[in-house]
Amino acid sequence: MSNLLNQTGHRLDADQEKPRFLISDLCAYLESYLDSDQVREVYRAYLFGAEAHSGQHRKTGEPYIYHPVAVARILAEMRMDHNCLMAAILHDVIEDTPTAKEQLAGTFGVEIAELVDGVSKLSKIDFQSQAEAQAASLRKMLLAMTKDIRVIMIKLADRLHNMRTLGVMRPEKARRIARETLDIYAPIANRLGINSVRLELEDLGFAAYWPMRYRALRQAVSESRGQHKELVANVEAALLNRLEQEGMDGHVYGRQKHLYSIYRKMQEKNITFSDVVDVFAFRIIVDRLDTCYRVLGAIHNLYKPMPGRFKDYIAIPKANGYQSLHTVLFGPQGIPIEIQIRTEEMDRLSESGIAAHWMYKSGDSGGIAMSTRASDWLQNLLEMQQGVGDSVEFLEHVKVDLFPDEVYVFTPRGRILVLPKGATVVDFAYTVHTDVGNTCVAARVDRRLVPLRTRLRNGQTVEIINAENATPSPAWLNYVVTGKARANIRAFLKNLQGQVAVDLGRRLLERELKRFQISLDALGEEKIQQVLEEYRLESQDDLLAEIALGNRMPLLIARRLTGEDLATPVETAGTPGAESAGGLSIKGTEGMVVSFANCCRPIPGDPVMGVFNPGKGIVIHRHGCRNLGEFNKQGHNWIEAQWESDIEAEFATEIRVEAGNRRGVLGTVAATISEQGSNIENVTSQERDGLFSTLVFVITVKDRVHLAKIMRSLRVIPSVLKISRQSI
Repeated sequence: MSNLLNQTGHRLDADQEKPRFLISDLCAYLESYLDSDQVREVYRAYLFGAEAHSGQHRKTGEPYIYHPVAVARILAEMRMDHNCLMAAILHDVIEDTPTAKEQLAGTFGVEIAELVDGVSKLSKIDFQSQAEAQAASLRKMLLAMTKDIRVIMIKLADRLHNMRTLGVMRPEKARRIARETLDIYAPIANRLGINSVRLELEDLGFAAYWPMRYRALRQAVSESRGQHKELVANVEAALLNRLEQEGMDGHVYGRQKHLYSIYRKMQEKNITFSDVVDVFAFRIIVDRLDTCYRVLGAIHNLYKPMPGRFKDYIAIPKANGYQSLHTVLFGPQGIPIEIQIRTEEMDRLSESGIAAHWMYKSGDSGGIAMSTRASDWLQNLLEMQQGVGDSVEFLEHVKVDLFPDEVYVFTPRGRILVLPKGATVVDFAYTVHTDVGNTCVAARVDRRLVPLRTRLRNGQTVEIINAENATPSPAWLNYVVTGKARANIRAFLKNLQGQVAVDLGRRLLERELKRFQISLDALGEEKIQQVLEEYRLESQDDLLAEIALGNRMPLLIARRLTGEDLATPVETAGTPGAESAGGLSIKGTEGMVVSFANCCRPIPGDPVMGVFNPGKGIVIHRHGCRNLGEFNKQGHNWIEAQWESDIEAEFATEIRVEAGNRRGVLGTVAATISEQGSNIENVTSQERDGLFSTLVFVITVKDRVHLAKIMRSLRVIPSVLKISRQSI
């Protein structure tokens, strides 16, 4: 039977025309770059894998071992080392056969066993949902990748072959796998610079997830290519002719932009296919770096460049190490064409990415640079995972860092940092160092002071101003975009909330124990342990945090600890004001375990009480607030509170200003509030009729005295008719 060869070099059966991945073909290919001893080791791994998978078949009907051999062939085309190829052939034996990791280590060595284990899913752990299981397995794989990058190389090759054979899957499962490929694996391939793998994963994922859109777009591109076939040939000839006239050697390749990138551009810019201006692209490959810039000048003289569409990725490479000059020109008939200019080395690296570290080991500087950039990203992953809780949260942070739109900014010393599009000053600070981010208080962009939420643009120089005692703010989470920044801020706030909760819980419990004439320290360890076991808590700190968060009532815990019955002591007869000297003292710095009710917006000077809200801690209300309901009748659900005498924090409150409906009245009122040292958080306007309107301001004040000062200053404005504070 005759055999054919497809574009990927796989042998095709002439009758069935589908790839066959034979170990003999793989070994013959490996002999082109591996030693004979190494090829024999790969064959030994094949024999072990074939025996382990004996009797297993894929949904295509083929013996299962075809899949691992196909994965190894993909990696061989990247010229990966023999240990990586052996691990690829064995990558499913731990997960899908009785083979243990220890057995692999004894037969093939610890290195290969670790690689195989890194790719294996966490299948022996029970998870609450499919999403959690998926996230945990991906987290395990990504962390294994930080120790050995070959883990992700094997996983990408595994996913690529699975995508090539996705047609046999049920439609819903095929769509789930395609979505995961587009969300995770294609972006990882892009982040590691492996362009050839990324493009195929994206197009296969696109075809499986949106099959009708894929077919329609493919048809549109095919028709467009047919209409412009002569134009493409003419542009190629014109570019080559100009290179010859300038005495420069180079190769010109006309190519069609791949379908998924066209689709994404249509989605992001909300445009139709006819509005996509650069469907056709040309790549010019030259011998030396300086020739790239000479070619750029020559083609700009041939066709007019489109303003604002030139990018120099040679001087400032992408985060994954990609280098090239990009420009868009007005071609024949005014049709825009994209031109990429690069050296042969840059072209190889753009296709191979991190794989260049293995493909070109002869001191290739580009491959080393790619490896360094990948290592930096992996280090960020390590830092990120230390500050997050569950695997789903970690995966969300990773996704943020995987998408490629970038901004290039400079440190004061001229170092270039690459950030995602939309990154802020805080993102920059965390990219420099975690400690720089945690303690940043202000920044200068191009020597001008700017707010921390300022979004950065290409070419700006950013200087961070730090304060030793500064800490991250919860508000930062509203505008940071990098996974590292988000993970570190959340980690800090979780630790802060935990410590604040423990301290507050201790104060609340000590207050109740005082009524039983005993302190927490005086209680025996045995009594505390009994209560911990009863509530299934691990430590005393956990119990105190539960009290502060409102999940456990301090009075009930005090009774359990003291062994008292449920009869309420005289001092705790739920009357507001009882035992007020032992009430909760509010400083305004308790963090998230003490919050202030939006219904009445209490401020220092108001008589207040606290209500336990499970999961949220204590919510402070003004006395008489209509939303307190029956809490006054439930002594164990509320706590008397009072303000500290030296509070420096600011608190939000609401005022209503009724004014004549005249031009400029809102600006006058706002300016007056600002002059009194208050910040306006929100304002709404309600027009009662054509003559009068009601302005509702949410402002920050220090206390009742500060509020009274603001209200007095507003009363003297001629247009203001009435001022009142939010009612309770």
